[in-house]
Amino acid sequence: MAPLSLCAREPHVPADRLVAEMVPPPRFDSVRFATYIPDPNQPSQSEAVRVLEGFAAGLGGASAPARRSFFGFGKAKAKAPAGPRGVYLDGGYGVGKTHLLASLWHATPAEPELKAFGTFVELTNLVGALGFQQTVRTLSGHRLLCIDEFELDDPGDTVLVSTLLGKLVEAGVALAATSNTLPGKLGEGRFAAADFLREIQGLSAHFRPLRIDGEDYRHRGLPEAPAPFSDEQVKKAAHATEGASLDDFPHLLEHLARVHPSRYGALTDGVRAVCLTDVQPVPDQSTALRLVVLADRLYDREVPVLASGLPFDQLFSEEMLKGGYRKKYFRAISRLTALARDAKGLVEQ
Repeated sequence: MAPLSLCAREPHVPADRLVAEMVPPPRFDSVRFATYIPDPNQPSQSEAVRVLEGFAAGLGGASAPARRSFFGFGKAKAKAPAGPRGVYLDGGYGVGKTHLLASLWHATPAEPELKAFGTFVELTNLVGALGFQQTVRTLSGHRLLCIDEFELDDPGDTVLVSTLLGKLVEAGVALAATSNTLPGKLGEGRFAAADFLREIQGLSAHFRPLRIDGEDYRHRGLPEAPAPFSDEQVKKAAHATEGASLDDFPHLLEHLARVHPSRYGALTDGVRAVCLTDVQPVPDQSTALRLVVLADRLYDREVPVLASGLPFDQLFSEEMLKGGYRKKYFRAISRLTALARDAKGLVEQ
């Protein structure tokens, strides 16, 4: 069978799909607080679960916002209750923040249409597609908005989203967020609560920070990432695997520059495995940031990645890994490594 090609795809995503898809990604469909396994050596993990379970339970009842139609103002809403209406999950990459954020979404007693879950990038894309006022009207009818990987490295987008969240808090919407670190910050990108609360300024009183200590769970007790395969092995696996794509890595990076990152999820629609030949170091930061978004979408959808060339821990230069976006790059390496492990069976089958 002939494999697919991501380079041959140029998807167009309508605005209503952006809204409908603001739910936990497929990887996190079945996660719950009960499936989060706290590290016994990190008591903050168990404490985070306890606090979030209570937070979710408190979002039920008649005081929650009334549902609004997508293109209308809808019903009058009760004023937001006093006290924190948001939680901020503060921890390094791979400690399970997204698992906990998705578990909060699932545990909140409301219809799926009254809860929204997305990355910061997906939220800014929604504003771009609908306009600011329509986004406010659309999300004001929700009981909960979860924002994964709140971007602190773009001042303009940070102000935009902070203003949006202020409007939603006024409407009674509860908030939950994780974030990355600011550029140039020391501390190896581990914790960002102070940065987050400062950047959202007037909203900081609405958030309770929950620090989650721990090591990257994706590598706890797991073997080293598999070495890259040969071009021949990758191509053979791509032709033998139904729904697999096959692309030359440098060409794929060029193609990503022609597709808006909001469409990277649609780019992988129906793809059951991604096969890449000739993996090379990423040439520049703009390309690297696009690859980070693609890695996130593939990880969310549990799409295994089989590759030849360099191993994924050599994608980014030392300068990139020491710079302001280093947390994104380490997250991409971690996630691509996990997906490479998942892909080993494509060659062995």
